[in-house]
Amino acid sequence: MPQSDTPRRVSIPPVPLSHDADGRDGPSLSICPMLAAVGVIGTEWRLAIIHRLLDGPQRFSEILKSSPRLNAKTLSATLKFLEGQGVVQRSVVSTRPFSVVYALTEMGLGLAPAARELRTWGERWLLPKSVDRSRTAPRSPVIQGELPRLARPEVEPLRAR
Repeated sequence: MPQSDTPRRVSIPPVPLSHDADGRDGPSLSICPMLAAVGVIGTEWRLAIIHRLLDGPQRFSEILKSSPRLNAKTLSATLKFLEGQGVVQRSVVSTRPFSVVYALTEMGLGLAPAARELRTWGERWLLPKSVDRSRTAPRSPVIQGELPRLARPEVEPLRAR
């Protein structure tokens, strides 16, 4: 049988979960802080949502529109997970009409330097040399090193719980 040029995908087992001091489910810090962090942010959609929210608070529909391959069920589950981990905060801004925004907490905003470094690393090592880097996904202002702005003036900056 001929060998395929397609790389074989390897399944990586998930990081073991435990309850932290606040009772939240998450990776055990007894493993390693880096592995614990990867357990919280280490999926494509979690990182994409965090990246989107680095621009400021967003409505569910705005996040959904920003990622064409993301479906509502996955977005909802991912936002709930990130909220449970203390990375994202859900805020009701209006009851008539009902309106909710999602924003990064202080903990979530702390991911900006890591997101910046991941982007730089990906550009250097993963993008083929022939790719026009100006045509890749636009960088968030936070990824570019600017301070985050509030997308919605009615939402106050979020602090750690």
